[in-house]
Amino acid sequence: MKLEPNDLERVANLFRVFAEATRLALLQELKEGPKSVGELVDTLPTTQANVSKQLKMLHDAGLVARTKQGTSVIYEISEPMVFELCKIACDKLNRPAVKPRKLAF
Repeated sequence: MKLEPNDLERVANLFRVFAEATRLALLQELKEGPKSVGELVDTLPTTQANVSKQLKMLHDAGLVARTKQGTSVIYEISEPMVFELCKIACDKLNRPAVKPRKLAF
């Protein structure tokens, strides 16, 4: 079954979310469990403003959830399939490219 153009665009938008190293690093950190923005900033070599921007993009894509606890905002993974996609990508990167064999009939 072929996807309609608007569905293809939705899929492309989801994959765009994974196309930035800081967002991937945030997902990796959140795999360990929920963390505050401050905790995430402390683990990454980037600014608080950039972390917040990237978390907003992950949240808007429905991949992370956020809750306010006092003066902190806590983020956690809300869509576990992100780890399946990352595993597929990592598996691909960890195996050599193989030229497809021609089939003989």
